[in-house]
Amino acid sequence: MLLLVPGDVVRPRRPDEHFADEARAALAAGHEVAVLGDGAPVPASDDVVYRGWMMSGAEYAALAARGVALRTGPADYRRAHELPGWYAAVASRTPRSVWTCGDDRAGFLAACASLGSGAAVLRDYTKSMKHYWDEAAFVPSVADTTAAWRVASRFRELRDDDFTGGFVLRRFEEFTGAEVRTWWVDGVCRLVTAHPDTPSEPPPTDLDVAGFAPLISGLRLPFVTADLVRRADGEWRLVEIGDGQVSDRPRSTPAAELIAALAR
Repeated sequence: MLLLVPGDVVRPRRPDEHFADEARAALAAGHEVAVLGDGAPVPASDDVVYRGWMMSGAEYAALAARGVALRTGPADYRRAHELPGWYAAVASRTPRSVWTCGDDRAGFLAACASLGSGAAVLRDYTKSMKHYWDEAAFVPSVADTTAAWRVASRFRELRDDDFTGGFVLRRFEEFTGAEVRTWWVDGVCRLVTAHPDTPSEPPPTDLDVAGFAPLISGLRLPFVTADLVRRADGEWRLVEIGDGQVSDRPRSTPAAELIAALAR
């Protein structure tokens, strides 16, 4: 395996500090490491795994077009990275979702009508603005279209050029406790960690990922993360799937554990 990491902004030949420990762990485990962005070509390898900052689908395709033999191809990256690519496969275990193509008001109001009455959480194909919960994420009632569009407009403003695909409305569900990040390689859960937002809260001992395995393996994606959380009624729910290459690792999990999970 060749681990490809972004370069430091100031010293582009060195790994970005956020991913430097993973680069060191990969080298210690006998894998190759290359730095993206130092101007040098990526060494030839038939199994390249990127671990770095989030890329758009177009940016990732451009990387593949340079002849880099990425374990995750551009089409699979988009299926993992963008909600419409993975939602249908896990619909039974995740909040009901509807989405638009683009950011026009008419499409958004049609999505509100499709979801029906009740509260919802707003995001786009790749990201929410949960840190702006009241103004750009939580929709108390999709039936109140004036207030819902106000939230959507603020979300669109905050996402700016990073807005991806369209609006996504997800049925609001009451969750309890911290999210858990699970890491899946070739459809097998290889690692269970805290969520990066709550690194000091370890996964509960009663979490059983077996019920999610058929759904995630059915996606046939090489490397993904699935964030799980307990609903107020006790049922574990899938909050989000992401491409594992751009999913953050909680600092409470040693880099060597992730590198070991990635090795085929």
